[in-house]
Amino acid sequence: MDFARPEPVPPPVTTIAWRMCHLANGLLHRADYTTGTRSLTWDDFEILPDAQAAISSLAAAGETWRTVLTGTTDTDLDQVGRSQLPWGLDPRLPFLDIVWWVNQELLGHGAEIALLRDLYRAQPR
Repeated sequence: MDFARPEPVPPPVTTIAWRMCHLANGLLHRADYTTGTRSLTWDDFEILPDAQAAISSLAAAGETWRTVLTGTTDTDLDQVGRSQLPWGLDPRLPFLDIVWWVNQELLGHGAEIALLRDLYRAQPR
């Protein structure tokens, strides 16, 4: 999961693996910067060598984020800066906005993963 700076124009089409890493990494970082140590870095995320390990990683990251959400109160949802992820607007937004954004990431990239799988299966063999 690499990032070129500046981003190439046009950007390349990202793979299923890239999207899965992006989601797992994002979920773990959001959880850590909300109720964890607030110390994870990009380099702490391990890129796994095969699909089954990546699926397990994404599922575990989802459970980590779910744990944060199930421990969240209505007051927490209104708290500005509850999430302190340093690469975004987290410190300036109510936590409810962060939860909404993470859900949009999951929906969008999840749909892209499903579409890419469908296109791959539909290729002539």
